[in-house]
Amino acid sequence: MQQTKPQLSFWQIWNMCFGFLGIQFGFALQNSNVSRIFESLGADYSNLAVLWVAAPITGLVVQPIIGYLSDNTWNRLGRRRPYFLWGAIAASGALFIMPNSPTLWFAAGMLWIMDASINVSMEPFRAFVGDMLPPKQRASGYAMQTFFIGIGAVVASALPWMMTNWFDISNIAEPGSVADSVKFSFYAGGSIFLLAVLWTVVSTKEYSPEQLAAFDAAQAQIDQKKDTNTTTRTQKQYTRGGSVFTAVGLILLAVIYTNIDALDQNLYILAGGLIAFGVCQFVAAFMVRQQYTKNGFAQVMGDLFAMPQAMRQLAVVQFFSWFPLFAMWIYTNSAVTSHHFGSRDTSSVAYNDGADWVSILMATYNGVSIIAAIVIPVVVRILNLQYAHLINLSLGGIGFISFWFIRDPAWLVLAMVGVGFAWASILSVPYAILANVLPSNKMGVYMGIFNFFIVIPQILAASILGFLVTKVFDNQPIFALVIGGCSMLIAGVMTLRVKVPQ
Repeated sequence: MQQTKPQLSFWQIWNMCFGFLGIQFGFALQNSNVSRIFESLGADYSNLAVLWVAAPITGLVVQPIIGYLSDNTWNRLGRRRPYFLWGAIAASGALFIMPNSPTLWFAAGMLWIMDASINVSMEPFRAFVGDMLPPKQRASGYAMQTFFIGIGAVVASALPWMMTNWFDISNIAEPGSVADSVKFSFYAGGSIFLLAVLWTVVSTKEYSPEQLAAFDAAQAQIDQKKDTNTTTRTQKQYTRGGSVFTAVGLILLAVIYTNIDALDQNLYILAGGLIAFGVCQFVAAFMVRQQYTKNGFAQVMGDLFAMPQAMRQLAVVQFFSWFPLFAMWIYTNSAVTSHHFGSRDTSSVAYNDGADWVSILMATYNGVSIIAAIVIPVVVRILNLQYAHLINLSLGGIGFISFWFIRDPAWLVLAMVGVGFAWASILSVPYAILANVLPSNKMGVYMGIFNFFIVIPQILAASILGFLVTKVFDNQPIFALVIGGCSMLIAGVMTLRVKVPQ
């Protein structure tokens, strides 16, 4: 039996990544249109963040669970493909239902279901590259995923505009309902999502357990010098950490409750998150004391505190990189419609023209990411991974900040060019670094844990951005993008701290 993984052809890599096209259709429609759906059903920018918090929370919970389960699954479909398929079926159904939500809170509930389903499909795709490709081809696999992310996001983000301008479908709806252009976009997206994932499921065969065991044994000799910290966290450490996080969360909860008139209720999300993480550590401490550590929860908690050094350093970069992205997805619609088109009336022509232009802006940054995915490897060869990431994140930060200074909405396309380079870099460079520091037998669970540092800043954004916009910046959502730009510049600088393996 061959001892190392064989290199795959271009078309084999194409087939194994094609499902990401469908996944990105779901995410792009969600990111570009959910705020518009919420506003059409009666929400305003002051409570958009708390409605959006469903997305990061579901990712925080679902991805490590699915990663752990897929690491330990073998059936007729394979290891990762069962999760591709069932997640796609559920997400496609949610995409059909979401734009027909009768009430705001029904739509919020559908966002939970839709985002959870998309995460079920998406998380195993990241680990799939590690399963199927030898180390030399993993960067190509992630680049191919980025290519499909860009293509899917461009088309999906522009669908409402295309429905209106190409097919003469109305983009205006009565108060309390969603425009037909958005509805038909979601119907198309749901269909493409399922078909694209089915293509990967049918066209790609996973390695058998025996083959992977042989590959892992051979790769273990190569991986001997990797930083695969396996230090076991003690009961005392878990208890101390749980006490600190729970105490801080309870204090913050008391401060919010006693100053509710001056503070934003969205801060309850932050307090609740701190308390929840504290409780999780108490549960882990109890499991260690009872020597009940062979279950998924205990292993995920242990792996969280035993991350390789490069992954710990990347966690900081990810935190400051994803905070602005969540700000963009929540507030770009209300920022552009109010700041550049001068309307907050969801039934007005100006508002809906602005909302359609936002879909073009979303398509722009995703389209640029396709070109950036080709340019970034060249920059990496000339410089290195850290400096390439620094440059791209800086372009994104400047792009976000420029929203405040640009008055003509047509020039916002230029700002989105910078955001596109940052987006492409965020989707590829961190994974290129991680590919050679993660233990192969825990690829799925560590990819899920890495997602923590994508969703935690989003939960923080949901907690504080509403407060900052309403209390500090006089109800001007444009400043959420400016804050995001500053955060992305910080992320770029923090990239220089990451120790990249040779």
